Amino acid sequence: MTDASLPSPGSPREVLAGLGDLTRAVRAAQRATWFPLLLLGILTLGGILVGRLTFKVETAPCPAGDGCTLVTQGSPVYWPIGLALAYVATAFFYIRRSRNRGVGTPVRPYIVTGVLLVGLVSATTLWTLRDGMPQPGAPVDFWGLHLDPAAGTTRFLERLTGNAVAVGLPLLVLSWVERSPALALLTATYLAIELVPLTTGWAGIAPTSPWSALPRFAVPGVLLLLGALGFALAQRPRRLTTS
Repeated sequence: MTDASLPSPGSPREVLAGLGDLTRAVRAAQRATWFPLLLLGILTLGGILVGRLTFKVETAPCPAGDGCTLVTQGSPVYWPIGLALAYVATAFFYIRRSRNRGVGTPVRPYIVTGVLLVGLVSATTLWTLRDGMPQPGAPVDFWGLHLDPAAGTTRFLERLTGNAVAVGLPLLVLSWVERSPALALLTATYLAIELVPLTTGWAGIAPTSPWSALPRFAVPGVLLLLGALGFALAQRPRRLTTS
């Protein structure tokens, strides 16, 4: 009987390092951050065209008795349907990509959060507009709370219960799921843009112009598209090395 030398397994440090490399490779193969950013960017810029096509100027009675100019634009179904389709397309893309690469996909929390928040925002909008467009100066009905339309808190809630919730918060979830500080920073910038009122004066566009929606949608839309381009370029080498 002779003694045979067996290859010794790697040290615990080498094993952990190998597991760490494997974990990073799997996460890199799972990431496709550019795709939802691309869809959301296109959808946001599409809001400019929708605002132009639905632009309407009317004269409505004011509390003081004189006529007020009421500018309305936008479709109540564009954002709910558009965002729902964007989240469904993202889920389909991630699932198909994960099957092709043989890895799991962590996108479910992002999709579930997005769909739920789109439903919440849509329900809030329908509740506010259930009796028609509020007249100038009339209190805003926010789930039974009659708020002063000129108050800063009311305007902040209007901005918050829009794309800040339906787009920004799900992106924060995606940044947590993909462990991406870069996406978290991009999302924080996006939320700051959505929550800080952007007037049309800096763009030289009058509030009564048919293109008055351009500044409000162009800035966040371009930000999302630039983010999509940046992540696509950053993640391309990883896809090549992990395939």
